[in-house]
Amino acid sequence: MSASEATPLIDMKNVRFGYGERLIIDGLSLTVRKGEIVALMGGSGSGKTTLLGLLGGRIQPISGEIHVAGQNVPTLARKELYTLRRRIGMLFQFGALFTDLNVFDNVAFPYREQTDLPEPVIRDLVLMKLEAVGLRGAHPLMPSELSGGMARRVALARAVALDPMLMLYDEPFTGLDPISVGIVGRLIKRLNSAMGMTSLIVTHDLTETLRIADRVVMLASGRIHSDLSPEGMHSSTDPFVRQFADGLPDGPVPFHHPARPYAEELFAR
Repeated sequence: MSASEATPLIDMKNVRFGYGERLIIDGLSLTVRKGEIVALMGGSGSGKTTLLGLLGGRIQPISGEIHVAGQNVPTLARKELYTLRRRIGMLFQFGALFTDLNVFDNVAFPYREQTDLPEPVIRDLVLMKLEAVGLRGAHPLMPSELSGGMARRVALARAVALDPMLMLYDEPFTGLDPISVGIVGRLIKRLNSAMGMTSLIVTHDLTETLRIADRVVMLASGRIHSDLSPEGMHSSTDPFVRQFADGLPDGPVPFHHPARPYAEELFAR
């Protein structure tokens, strides 16, 4: 393994973030190597999407270091941060396509905004990205004419338009039928390999995640509870991991929100 391959693309150390006295991320440390697909899982409110915001510099930590490609994101000046962001792709939860632009113009948008490429070159690049996600023939369609799975694939083509080194996915499988979930999952894995990217996926879809991820990092109480391979997830006897993997209603994560004893509150007058 070369020195560049051994150097983590993401290196977070003792990161803390919160709103007022409420901590969302509490002393989290995480490394992700180049070329990996790492899934972030955990209960709602455990800090998964917050972590993506920290990596992109959209929000600032209270303390700690967040290195992406060797740069400490919280210390970057605006120009340096925007330069780094051009190397990071983002697939939002529901695609976030521009509703007034057709498929072609949605994918062309990053080229027109971030480069000085002539239109004939942009045309070829757009068709190339759409071909990669199997939707070259859909380039004249409007977002309203697409199924949920097609819209997510167009959004993926747009997200990888500038050949990012790092892809961030926020719930890429939400709202999709099983066939579309499988298609999007295979695309994530194939594009990650073909384009030499690194991928961080926030998801609750355990079945598809275990098919494509190299590691599954589970968050709890603002920290990393476990960092396992897909095989490790299957064989784990950890109560928290098993509750999440098996969809159990009660366990380390309780079904009931903290409250006064039921009888006491029911009969209180």
